[in-house]
Amino acid sequence: MKSTAYKRRFYRNWIKEKDLIRSHVKIRETDLQILTDKPINEEYIREKVAILRRDIEGYIEKDRRFLTSLKPIAVELNARPIIKSMSQASRKANVGPMAAVAGAIAEDLGKDLLNKGMKEVIIENGGDIFLKTKKTRYVGIYAGKSRLLSHKLFVRVDPEDSPLGICTSSGTVGHSLSFGKADAVIILAKNAAFADAAATACANLVNSKEDFPKAMDFARKIRAVRGIIIIINNNIACWGRIEFAK
Repeated sequence: MKSTAYKRRFYRNWIKEKDLIRSHVKIRETDLQILTDKPINEEYIREKVAILRRDIEGYIEKDRRFLTSLKPIAVELNARPIIKSMSQASRKANVGPMAAVAGAIAEDLGKDLLNKGMKEVIIENGGDIFLKTKKTRYVGIYAGKSRLLSHKLFVRVDPEDSPLGICTSSGTVGHSLSFGKADAVIILAKNAAFADAAATACANLVNSKEDFPKAMDFARKIRAVRGIIIIINNNIACWGRIEFAK
């Protein structure tokens, strides 16, 4: 579950993709950085975000468990698409539906922009990313106090591997609820909502480097997951289709 506390997204200053157009849209807790190959209508994005937020907040008014539960819950058959997306992701990872909220919003907006003719879209929502690219991109890793690894490793994403969700959960950095102590757990999946939920679930399992195998085994069992990176202090473990660059 995400808290409502705002955290300054200082890591956005690290993005150097000069061939893309950068936009920033913020509505309450939803704070998006959007990079596209063509200009976007920011007012349209604000309206879209407002609709998604109303869908989520409206469902919470009907069923408070959607906000507070730390386990999957059943949702109504006629629930809005983003509610179903969050619910499906939470079931795969065995976490509460709000664990998928940032990834689900990024995924929904990213697909919408692609449907409107964009060829390249990167949406970052509090460290959770939806990415569709026509060229090789490098996504930096921020792992807080890990001095040897934080912002010194990058994950390579090739065009054929996108669209892709790249989501991070941490027990030491940021505003997300985590029961673990990992500096960063990064999940790569074809769907950003799934990546978000899985990152939360795996981060909950990591309190020391001895927990790496347990978390990786859990990630491997989620079919939607393509890779996992775990960092705690200056220790790192990974599994899946991951290529690093410095």
